[in-house]
Amino acid sequence: MRHIISILIENEAGALSRVAGLFTARGYNIESLTVAMTEDETLSRMTLVTDGTDDVIEQITKQLNKLIDVVKLIDLEEAVHIERELMMVKVRTSRESREEIKRTADIFRGKIIDVTVNTYVIEMTGTSEKLDSFLAAIDEDSIIEVVRSGATGISRGEKGLHL
Repeated sequence: MRHIISILIENEAGALSRVAGLFTARGYNIESLTVAMTEDETLSRMTLVTDGTDDVIEQITKQLNKLIDVVKLIDLEEAVHIERELMMVKVRTSRESREEIKRTADIFRGKIIDVTVNTYVIEMTGTSEKLDSFLAAIDEDSIIEVVRSGATGISRGEKGLHL
């Protein structure tokens, strides 16, 4: 089962490497990883997506909690949460296809952020399923390049990941 683990980590050199090393040493896969500084410049928030049974995820969280750089973590799958992913997709266009591609992007609430004579770059946010559906809705041969951030998430309500 897919899990989104949100981690508050010390904003220090090598912290990311130690987390990635933990996964590598135990043969676990990281599906996606995003890291950015929080409102407290001494801390970063790492959002990590991995896949595994409940026992594997429990083992991962126990091992992560043992790392000196990890301040606090939560498995977002354990509570109601919001998740989003950012995607930019570059598509080949022609005079005949431009309007159809624009309409499809509008339906999925995408935004055209770059236009050239033969291409559009479309920015889109949403769940991974929404982004996959958009890609399935456009002609596969028109896709030049796809860049995705991986999932990031936040718990709903007043509860949050902070000290």
